[in-house]
Amino acid sequence: MEYSIIIPVFNSEQSLPELKERIMTVFKDISEEFEIIFVDDYSQDNSWNVLFDLKSESPNKIRLFRLGKNFGQHNATICGFHQARGKWIVTMDDDLQQAPEDIPLLIERQKETGANVVYGISNENHPLLRKVGSNVYKKSTKHLHGSFGNGSSFRLIDASLINKLKGHKQQFNFIDEILHWHTNFIECVRVSHAPRKYGKSTYSAHKLWMLANNNTLNYSNLPLKLMMYFGGVFSFIFIIIGMYFIAKKMVFGVSVPGFTALIVSVSFSASLMLLCFGILGYYLKNILSRLNNQPAYFIKEEL
Repeated sequence: MEYSIIIPVFNSEQSLPELKERIMTVFKDISEEFEIIFVDDYSQDNSWNVLFDLKSESPNKIRLFRLGKNFGQHNATICGFHQARGKWIVTMDDDLQQAPEDIPLLIERQKETGANVVYGISNENHPLLRKVGSNVYKKSTKHLHGSFGNGSSFRLIDASLINKLKGHKQQFNFIDEILHWHTNFIECVRVSHAPRKYGKSTYSAHKLWMLANNNTLNYSNLPLKLMMYFGGVFSFIFIIIGMYFIAKKMVFGVSVPGFTALIVSVSFSASLMLLCFGILGYYLKNILSRLNNQPAYFIKEEL
């Protein structure tokens, strides 16, 4: 088996038949053995029944996995990684915004460069606010904790990397960060990005924020560094202020007014400490999840 195409599915019943047909057409031209793995991330529409019909049409090419709850796109993709049999893994979305016809571009770039990972990068047709937020996040993670900073869900990955990725046992998985841990031999190729044909994006602003939050707190020590730096700065400032008031009292005998300022300072310090405790609590929660072997996904049904 040369290629495994992994597609996490969530509430995409309308786009799935066209997606399947376009992938089949592309690989007729490539003339290599392939399989399509659909992972239904607990869809609430008719996606699973649509997938069942698609498998009936192409039983030797399509494999289906249905998760027991909504685990998220990255964990659904991880599920596909564990089931894939191909030497090369293609991942893509289920909404037809990433064109199956661009898969040969990823394959060609890999053959030209020998890269372990090839990303399909596009000028995405998203709202301005989401574009700005996404760009800021990618650039900040690249500079602050060394991530690749230019990934996407449209990828071609060497199966040898997938085997290493399978060893990461944790509840939340951010695929691009883990890939970057294992290789810097990463290439990008420009691909198309179509307007969304059916429905609306299931990534709300809240979900995008939670994804960025989970990535930062699971794969970076940046929050701990910021706690240390800000703690040091504010400690220094408060020590200087305290020494000033003590000197003013002892040398000049001046009683220092400022009850309001004192209360504000104490309240600010307490709020900062509570924030730091919250960050530490999140790290401890992640450690507890690993110790309890909390699963990244659970397969309810497979066909």
